[in-house]
Amino acid sequence: MKITLVVIGKTDAGYFVEAINEYKNRLPHYIPFEMEVIPDIKNAKNLSEDQQKEKEGELILKTLQSGDYLVLLDEKGKEFTSIQFSAYLEKKMYTIPKRLVFVIGGPYGFSESVYKAASEKISLSKMTFSHQMIRLIFIEQVYRAMTILNNEPYHHE
Repeated sequence: MKITLVVIGKTDAGYFVEAINEYKNRLPHYIPFEMEVIPDIKNAKNLSEDQQKEKEGELILKTLQSGDYLVLLDEKGKEFTSIQFSAYLEKKMYTIPKRLVFVIGGPYGFSESVYKAASEKISLSKMTFSHQMIRLIFIEQVYRAMTILNNEPYHHE
């Protein structure tokens, strides 16, 4: 199984890029991982929220491959502790044959078509974070899950 994180727009802040790359470089030791960046929608200022969600949704769905298991990072999704998330990933490793695809949507969330295509929703917190920050938090949690599954000392109870 491979984990893919799909995001809208590039990460601008250098300190986030550096931290994201740190964890992206650590992950292949445990599991294949990639981050797919969908370019920001052009002229988004001239679109309504729904139009922007629809355009982003079309691009998100285009990234999917046959056999992908789609999980949305969504504020209304299921919450996990880090230990629970590691168990979740471990289960998926045995049941998902190809790609486990997580998606961070745009500023207004997901289109109805993306919600329909998704198998699950996960929430990383009840709090709201910037989309760039969520990328880092998510990748760090995947790394943390891998260290938990390998009984490594990164995570402390």
